[in-house]
Amino acid sequence: MKKIIWLLLTALISFPVIADEGMWLLPLLRQQKFTDMQRLGLKLEDYDIYNPDSSSLKDAVVIFGGGCTGEIVSPDGLLLTNHHCGYSQIQQHSTVEHDYLTDGFWAGSREKELPNPGLTVTFIDAMEDVTAYVLAELAKDTVPNSMNFLSPRYLNNLAKAKVGESFLQNNPGTEVEIRPFYGGNQYYMFTKKIYSDIRLVGAPPSSIGKFGADTDNWMWPRHTGDFSVFRVYADANGNPAPYAETNLPLRPKRWLQISLKGVQANDYAMMMGFPGRTNKYYTSWEVAERRDIDNTVRIDMRELRQQAMLEEMLKDPTVRIQYASKYAGSTNAYKNAIGASWAINKRNFEQVKKTEQDRLIAWSTQYNKPEYIEALQQLQQIVRDRKDLRYRLWMLDEGIMRSIEFVRIPTDTQPLSDALKGKDKKERQAQIDLWEVAYQRFANKDYAPRVDRKIAKIMLKEYRRLIPAQSQPAYFAEIDTKYKGDVDKFIDNLFDKSLFGSTENFHRFLSRPTVKALQEDPMIRFVQSVQDERKALAAALEKFETDFALAHRMYVKGLLEMDKEQMNFPDANFTLRLTYGQVKGYSPRDCDYYGHQTTLEGVMEKEDPTNWEFVVPSKLKELYTAKDYGRYQLPEGKMPVAFAATTHSTGGNSGSPVFNADGQLIGINFDRNWEGVGGDIQYLPDYQRSIIVDIRYVLFIMDKYAGAGYLLDEMDLVE
Repeated sequence: MKKIIWLLLTALISFPVIADEGMWLLPLLRQQKFTDMQRLGLKLEDYDIYNPDSSSLKDAVVIFGGGCTGEIVSPDGLLLTNHHCGYSQIQQHSTVEHDYLTDGFWAGSREKELPNPGLTVTFIDAMEDVTAYVLAELAKDTVPNSMNFLSPRYLNNLAKAKVGESFLQNNPGTEVEIRPFYGGNQYYMFTKKIYSDIRLVGAPPSSIGKFGADTDNWMWPRHTGDFSVFRVYADANGNPAPYAETNLPLRPKRWLQISLKGVQANDYAMMMGFPGRTNKYYTSWEVAERRDIDNTVRIDMRELRQQAMLEEMLKDPTVRIQYASKYAGSTNAYKNAIGASWAINKRNFEQVKKTEQDRLIAWSTQYNKPEYIEALQQLQQIVRDRKDLRYRLWMLDEGIMRSIEFVRIPTDTQPLSDALKGKDKKERQAQIDLWEVAYQRFANKDYAPRVDRKIAKIMLKEYRRLIPAQSQPAYFAEIDTKYKGDVDKFIDNLFDKSLFGSTENFHRFLSRPTVKALQEDPMIRFVQSVQDERKALAAALEKFETDFALAHRMYVKGLLEMDKEQMNFPDANFTLRLTYGQVKGYSPRDCDYYGHQTTLEGVMEKEDPTNWEFVVPSKLKELYTAKDYGRYQLPEGKMPVAFAATTHSTGGNSGSPVFNADGQLIGINFDRNWEGVGGDIQYLPDYQRSIIVDIRYVLFIMDKYAGAGYLLDEMDLVE
């Protein structure tokens, strides 16, 4: 019995990765996780997912824009992604007469699909392990402690040298890049084909695509139809080309089948996409630093700012509109920080990482690998040494630079000063015009000076309470010397005297601009001092970066050598990954359980016509009342909206396709629950859930709500 228990404990120590955990590299799938995927229910072969010699599912998964994922769902280049991923394009095409954000947009025909200058869609044509090549080139580097092993410029130059200029010239729209993995212990080269003629095909109204908006952000249960539809166009030869009326819909290598079968609890689910960033290889000291500095400062300072904003928003409808987006942007990262700290404490991530470190120390001692122990010691020392600087930087960023809006005013006064001193009237006027443009950009329709004044007083008081006077921006000394510590009077003086304090002040300055007014302007001096302090802090912290990166690289190398690569996946870095798990609900707390599937009934339960976040379109209510769900309904007659799965996702996975065991599309990922955001550090099997819009709801909205059933005709639907 003792022997059996010892074997079980050894197995647990040797195989720390949980079944649903991981963002796996496709070329390593067979050797790392494929057997587990099949054991969980996958019915495909590994080459159906990733095949370097032929088309596979990966060829239908794309980078949408610069930070989202999308998927190709028809032989004519039709693409699905999230509504929030296509939001800026939908907004760009919206006018008072054609408010597509409010009303939605459906082209109706390909001739009416709308071009989007600047938007790109990127296909991954090839992925190649180039570790040996990169390490050989790095060995030639004669610079001591060079950071080239992580440098995008250096690595991408190596990629271009490897494929040759002729390859890039003969393949229009193709780019190559080399990305580091495992802290710079492994390298892959990605060959990418980038298309730039991307047209908007359709989008539901925000009351569907953004239903629940900021209140429901990071929350489950969820009832959001977060999707939009685009199409990729190419030239006559299928190559990337700028927008032209003569371009044709792309004929892709692969498009996805779409399942109408739906999901059941514990069904196999698999996601592919481009997760942005995780911190799996944090040490215990970094976990504490993240919680005690980064998250604590963000939570505390944003809470103050948000409370002040909300007070003013509730008093004045105009302010509510002006600050709705700012408030939402602030609460987004605020909720994330709360969730991350909750997870760190709930599952004692410090101890989890310490156990991993102790295991490496014991292994290194046994096999005479002192370099890994030294790396850990160095990481511990660096985190300790940078503590004060890091805290000061976070306080400056969250307390001043992100909170006080006037910090965004222009401060490079030299060109205007020179023009005012000179005799060239045209140059003088040109510089004045530039400043007027800068002012209008700062003091736009969404800026309320009285709100900024109030927030500035609150944030500056808290900043000065927590940061010693000698560690504050130099200009802040005037608060004590000139205003006897009265922050309110100090801020009032900024707004009353600065040319940026009000529209009247600015126009008064423009009528008689002087160099002296610029030099003595209190708001400009305030911002310049803040900027100087931030530069000094950043420079001081930068001195730790090289040693930290080198020690971290060595630490991760030790983990890989100890556990072998089969047991570890690299941190996310916005490269193509696969994650798998099951459709499953969860219990966030005792006696509280959330199921795996939401329905249209939940939309109606949340309806609030007085709150823009929960308005339900009349057409959707009509369909609900009539139960006109067609072939998209559940067996019991309800209309599915979203489901949750244990897949390991993060930012960048927005828009990612979610597949069933047969490799068919069952949903589009769009969020995570806040209890699961700590999974960026350590996976939380009991709490981590990806939030996914059910593909049947997407098709229902397109077909029954929007009358765009013609789009479904080009899709490969599986009943």
